[in-house]
Amino acid sequence: MSSDDFINIGFNNIVNSRRVLAVIAPDSLPSKRLIQEAREAKMVIDTTCGRKTRAVLILDSGHVVLCGLSADTIGARLNQKDTGAKGEDI
Repeated sequence: MSSDDFINIGFNNIVNSRRVLAVIAPDSLPSKRLIQEAREAKMVIDTTCGRKTRAVLILDSGHVVLCGLSADTIGARLNQKDTGAKGEDI
């Protein structure tokens, strides 16, 4: 595992990009239900630092990561990893 396997998900938090199965918006009813079920199972990782949840990452381990950056931003960072492009860090 190299440092290239990680992406910044905001507020000095990083996640292994190979473990991310999906990035979804948090405002739909199915997303809210998924988050609530994960909370009850103690599988939620909140990386929002008290801010509004703007994206939800679903990991292959079953963990649900709440993120303060938008789903579009996270998706773009994941695509940069796939294509090998180097971009600015936000």
